[in-house]
Amino acid sequence: MALRIGHGYDVHRFGEGDFVTLGGVRIAHARGVIAHSDGDVLLHALCDALLGACALGDIGKHFPDSDPAYRGIDSRKLLRHTYALVKQQGFVIGNADLTLLAEAPRIGKYATAMREYIAADLETEVGKINIKATTTERLGYIGREEGLAAHAVVLIESAV
Repeated sequence: MALRIGHGYDVHRFGEGDFVTLGGVRIAHARGVIAHSDGDVLLHALCDALLGACALGDIGKHFPDSDPAYRGIDSRKLLRHTYALVKQQGFVIGNADLTLLAEAPRIGKYATAMREYIAADLETEVGKINIKATTTERLGYIGREEGLAAHAVVLIESAV
């Protein structure tokens, strides 16, 4: 069985707004994010990890912020399109592990819904999707609450 690993990272600065979207879930927050799409750092990192595992470039190559078609787009649509590319390469998801880096918002009560959305979009079971969060102990731009970031690691395996 062929296995591949991919890693993704994304970051967005806080701006005007009263919510953030993380893992496909809209979460009330004192600020929004500055982004061309909905700014979902978890799903953007996951897309990059999947694209990297297949050696297909990155999210900017497939969904450029210079293209008005992606203005405000729901990142779940980007994830579903990305996963279709993974399947075209002959792979399916093995598992995905995502980490949010943020002082706020806290995501504990939303993690189950995030996992369910991601599992549905990746056509897999919830048990293959993990979501966790950490702070930076008030250090750096994350610690100063200037923005948030996410890492994603995926294992994909041959569908054959």
